[in-house]
Amino acid sequence: MPSVISLQKLAKHYQVPEREAGLKAAAKGLFKRQYKNVKAVDEISFEIQPGEVVGFLGPNGAGKTTTLKMLSGLLHPTSGSASVLDFEPARRSHDFLRQITLVMGNRNQLSWDLPALDSFDLQRAIYSIPADEFKRTRDAFIEILEVGDLVQKPIRNLSLGERMKMEIVGALLHRPKILFLDEPTLGLDVTMQKRIRTFIAEYNKRYGATVLLTSHYMADVEALCKRIIVIHHGKLLFDGNLSQLAEKFSAFKTIGFTLENPATDLSQFGEVVSTDGSRIVMRVPKEKTSAVTSRLLNDLSVEDLTVEAAPIEDVIESVFAVKKEAVE
Repeated sequence: MPSVISLQKLAKHYQVPEREAGLKAAAKGLFKRQYKNVKAVDEISFEIQPGEVVGFLGPNGAGKTTTLKMLSGLLHPTSGSASVLDFEPARRSHDFLRQITLVMGNRNQLSWDLPALDSFDLQRAIYSIPADEFKRTRDAFIEILEVGDLVQKPIRNLSLGERMKMEIVGALLHRPKILFLDEPTLGLDVTMQKRIRTFIAEYNKRYGATVLLTSHYMADVEALCKRIIVIHHGKLLFDGNLSQLAEKFSAFKTIGFTLENPATDLSQFGEVVSTDGSRIVMRVPKEKTSAVTSRLLNDLSVEDLTVEAAPIEDVIESVFAVKKEAVE
């Protein structure tokens, strides 16, 4: 099956002015400015198939938003190539723009002073959506997100979560095939995050859309994405599923067990993470898991025992802690 998104050694570099602190350095900079080359995205390559929902992860400044902007045509790459639905994004052709959308959790696209319904009508005019099709799509989205009582209020009078729902509805009214979602649940409460995730999953299922999602909330990624791509210091660090990521980057596993005598000294077996009555959770190096498990069962009165991979949040934290030199 041909890919709908393809990146081949895609790169984006910036010339950033820099100078030392102080008045003398400021005066010198007026006549001879110094620059450094910043590699926001450094020759990354991957492909995404139709209908995939892919998590695009990385710490702040890793190059995620820059990549999404290049894929949506807002930025021209310094080198390499990108193809979305067989279009070159930087050309921003009409047929290309009709089939994609970019939603950024920290940006407003709808008119601040108009009710959402009026902004939706503006989107219909921009994309020349037939009236019947527009009404069916709009009403279906309003029903799924349960915002029927909000669409007649000016956007400025809505809460952050309510506003984000309207932004998503407005961005998808033309039923795009490709969704670039940059932190769509940023700053929302747990309930609102779940509602947005449910809507994205329903849209993907109903229209077969391809989704590239960035988020710092691992609940978003775990709920929506079978595959994740990790970018760090502008370079591609990992491409696979979450379990493979844990296997590759986690140095520890957790062992949970129940003891008849919880007062036993356990320091010889590993690091005790938590104790709840007779239930104990211990963290041990991954390569020693089998040996420690055997010792616990042989030396202590263990009633039950489970071995689990490290929590995905801990794995991601360890991935983000990788130094630039190691990534390169």
